[in-house]
Amino acid sequence: MMIDAHAHMADQAFAGDLETVLEAAAEVGVGGIMTVSENLQDAQRVLGLAEKFPLLKPCAGLYPETLDVELAEAMVAFIRAHRDRLVGIGEVGLDHWVVKEATGWQIQEQMLAKFIALSQECDLPLNVHSRSAGRHTIRFLREHGARKVLMHAFDGKASSALEGIDAGYYFSIPPSVIRSQQKQKLLRHLPLDRLLLESDSPVLGPDPAARNEPKNILVSCQAIASAKGMSIEEVARVTTESATRLFPKAFASSS
Repeated sequence: MMIDAHAHMADQAFAGDLETVLEAAAEVGVGGIMTVSENLQDAQRVLGLAEKFPLLKPCAGLYPETLDVELAEAMVAFIRAHRDRLVGIGEVGLDHWVVKEATGWQIQEQMLAKFIALSQECDLPLNVHSRSAGRHTIRFLREHGARKVLMHAFDGKASSALEGIDAGYYFSIPPSVIRSQQKQKLLRHLPLDRLLLESDSPVLGPDPAARNEPKNILVSCQAIASAKGMSIEEVARVTTESATRLFPKAFASSS
């Protein structure tokens, strides 16, 4: 079994054939998909889809490009109200790629601080975005006491990632690893027991021109196996154990 630790299955890209996509994922051994949201409407859709498709494990969060503290407060209230149904908080984080002004970064930090506190209050892991802000995000998380953290599709240096490893954080690897020297280098430096698989569907697939799907976490699994000189089966086993440890609520009913 393999676990997809970060995907956007409520995205309109899957509106026409979601059931077929999930069947294809199950056929290659995907046993759970941590399905993140980007806003309140998205989070509501995710909860509804998770009721219909047990393979989907719902998370709720506010994408860091949204610079609105009031919306963050509304998302905090939504997560509190649905904490029993959610398995994680995400996608949340910092983004210095799209948001380039210090004033915007400060708003992002205010929002992320709220989600870190909520993670501790509700005992829910954080599914974290950190595009072009990897080292800064990890240090911010550590300074604010974040404990249960997944750094998704980390694009920073291995040295920065190792600071996250020291804090006990996990890092998920998307299928785009096969075309990214940065992520291949990351694989070589990070221990297997801190790696998870992710698709980030519908993006970050092996082919940048094609819609990505959760079944492609097999590509991530193969890349890790190759980098670590071990079998695909062993990588699947270890990454699944790690995902189960980080997202225990997602698998409580099946354990």
